[in-house]
Amino acid sequence: MRRSSPIAIPGPLGRRRRPLRAAWVRSAGALTGLIADALRRSLDIVLAAGLLVGLLPLLLARAAVARVRAGRVLERAPRVGRFRTSFELVTFADAAWGRSLPMLLNVLRGDLSFVGPRPLWPDEAAAVPLDTLVRFDVRPGLVSLHTLRRRTAIAHGSEHEHDRELVYGQTVAGDLGLMARAIPAALLGAAEVPVAPPVLSFFGVDVVNTTMDEAVEWIVDRAADGNAAMLAFVNPDCLNVAFGHNAYRAVLRACDRVLPDGIGIHIGCRLLGTALKANVNGTDLFPRLCERLAGSSHALYLLGARPGVAAAAAAAMQARVPGLRIAGARDGYFTPEEEPAVIDAINASGADILLVAFGVPRQELWLATHAQRLRPRVRMGVGGLFDFYSGRIPRAPMWMREIGLEWVWRLLQEPRRMWRRYVIGNPLFLWRVWREASGRGNVPPATSEDHGSASA
Repeated sequence: MRRSSPIAIPGPLGRRRRPLRAAWVRSAGALTGLIADALRRSLDIVLAAGLLVGLLPLLLARAAVARVRAGRVLERAPRVGRFRTSFELVTFADAAWGRSLPMLLNVLRGDLSFVGPRPLWPDEAAAVPLDTLVRFDVRPGLVSLHTLRRRTAIAHGSEHEHDRELVYGQTVAGDLGLMARAIPAALLGAAEVPVAPPVLSFFGVDVVNTTMDEAVEWIVDRAADGNAAMLAFVNPDCLNVAFGHNAYRAVLRACDRVLPDGIGIHIGCRLLGTALKANVNGTDLFPRLCERLAGSSHALYLLGARPGVAAAAAAAMQARVPGLRIAGARDGYFTPEEEPAVIDAINASGADILLVAFGVPRQELWLATHAQRLRPRVRMGVGGLFDFYSGRIPRAPMWMREIGLEWVWRLLQEPRRMWRRYVIGNPLFLWRVWREASGRGNVPPATSEDHGSASA
C-alpha cells in the first residue's frame, strides 16, 4: 500500500504556526535581554553606592586637594552615551591621583556602567562606523575591553572591533570577570601610551616599537620588494640570552627588524620610562599575516619543531584561512649531512617567507649562517609557534593574556622546561633593565656559549 502524503492544515492554524514560533523566540530573547540589563543596572547601583559611601572620607580629602590645586573641585566634559544621548562626565578638576573617582556619580545616575565601551567625545561618536553603532545600545563603561587590552599591550585589533566583541558577548558574569581583570591590568600601566619612542634599546639590542598591523605590512612589503630581510622576535628570555651570548647578540643587531614579544618587555619599558606600543609577538602575528597573504601570490615555508608538528600547523592554518599558500613544511630534525638537501627543498618550493622554529639562539644563528644560500625574501625565527597552531600545546586563555599572565600558563604547561626561564629569568631581566636604566650596568663582553633557551 502506498503511504499517503501528510495532510496540509488549511486556514489560519497552518499559516501562522511558524510566524508565531519566530515571534515567541524574539519575545523570549527580548525578555532575556531586559532581565540581563536590569541585573546589570542593579549591580551598577549597588556597587556605585557602596563605593561612594565607603570612600566618602577619601573623596572629601581628594576634593579638597582639587580645590587647592585647580581652584575648583569638579570638571565636566561632554560625552555621548547610550542611544547616542549626551551627558556630562564628572571628574576632579586637577590631574592628580584618583581623578576619575567622581565618575561613580555618573554610574549611579545611569550615564555610565562599570563595564561598557569607552565614553566618546561628540566628534568621536559622529565618526563611529555603521557596523559599530551597536556600541550605543549599551551604556558606556568605566572599564572597556579595548582599554583593558591596551594596558597589557595586546589590543591588536581596533577599538571598534573590541567594542563589537564586548557588546555581542556581554553577560553579567562576563562583566564581573572584566572588572576583576581590570585591577591587575591597571597595575601594568596606563591605557594610553604617553611616550612611545620608535626604537627601544635593551642591552645593546634595538627593538622596533611598532603596532601589529604595521609589522604585518612590513613583512608583506619585504616579501614583495625582492630584497632579503631577516626578522627576529625577542622576549625577556631572548634578551637574557643575548646579554651573555656575543654571536646571538651580533645577529640581532644585524637583523633588519627586531620586534618586542611578551609582558616582560612591557614592564621593562616602564622601568626605562618609556612605553610599548604593542606586544608584537609571533604567536599573535602569525594568523594575521596568514590572513593578509590569503589569495596573494606569496607563500610560506614552515621549518622546525618535532616531526609532524610543522605539517600539522600548516594544515590547521590553511583550513582556517582559505586561499593561504604554504609551499612546504618539515620538522627540524635533520643531520648536517642532510642540511644542503633541506635548503634546496626550501628554495625549490618558491616560498617568499620562511619561518624557522629551532629555538633561541639556534634559529637566528642558523638563518644568519645560511643567509646567502636561502632564497625566501623574508626569514624569521618563530620559536614555539608551530606547537600552538598544530594543537600540541594549547594557548593560554584570553583572560590570562589580558592580565599579563600568559607566562604562568606556559610554566604550568611545561614546568620542568620553563621554570628557569620564568622563575629566574624574568626577575633577572627586570633587574638588568633597572641597572641599565640607572646607569649601573653595561652590556658585558660575552662568549659564544650557547645557553640553549627555546623561544615561545
